[in-house]
Amino acid sequence: MFARLQSVTRSPLWPRWLPQLLPSSCVLCGQTDRNALCQPCRQQHFTLRPRRCVQCAMPIPTTAKEIRCGDCLKYKPAFDATVVVADYAAPADQLVLALKFGARLPLAPLMADMLAQAAAHDADLGLKLPTLLTAVPLGKLRLQERGFNQSLEIARPLSRLLNIPLQPLLVRLRDTQAQSTLPNEERRRNISRAFVVPTHAMNYVRGAHIGVIDDVITTGETLNEIAATLKRFGARRVTNIVFARTVSK
Repeated sequence: MFARLQSVTRSPLWPRWLPQLLPSSCVLCGQTDRNALCQPCRQQHFTLRPRRCVQCAMPIPTTAKEIRCGDCLKYKPAFDATVVVADYAAPADQLVLALKFGARLPLAPLMADMLAQAAAHDADLGLKLPTLLTAVPLGKLRLQERGFNQSLEIARPLSRLLNIPLQPLLVRLRDTQAQSTLPNEERRRNISRAFVVPTHAMNYVRGAHIGVIDDVITTGETLNEIAATLKRFGARRVTNIVFARTVSK
């Protein structure tokens, strides 16, 4: 599986000018390097793959008999699986913050590359990869303020790496409060009915296994609402593909 992904990165679809846009030093250690993240930092911080709940990607004990955590068994989410690279903690959070709030757009292909490796790893363990990808949409005001959608910036190169088409399948109906600013009990109400599948995308959604791309999953309320929306419009399966996972709720 991973060999196929590697061949995609060497194909004409992968922009040959991309290395010229990447920083000249490692974003974590600052050492001079032609990559956004030097190989020693990548090896040290992003190769460990703890056992995770297949549905929400929360870490679970290696001795656990179930493949899902207790919360997913008790309160079954609308999404079916989640792929992540790392926990949302140092140093992975530095990459997310630098992209999201520092506009370090060259980090998006790096994060996509690590997500492709994580997806290949999970596929080797039996995960079914999606047949179609979409990015979590931003509201109009948030998009105007930021100037870009960090989830879409990750999704574009990831689509090429996985050789899975990317489509805008969702519209955010209103600008919601940032989930990170709200208590857990208010997050579900904040995001409820915030998304819809527009008419032109309905035929793509019906019967499809859709991968939803985002930068961080915290409580999972946003991704749960998206999965529920996609399934109301006929999606067969929804897999989250997210760079980092907050481990404390």
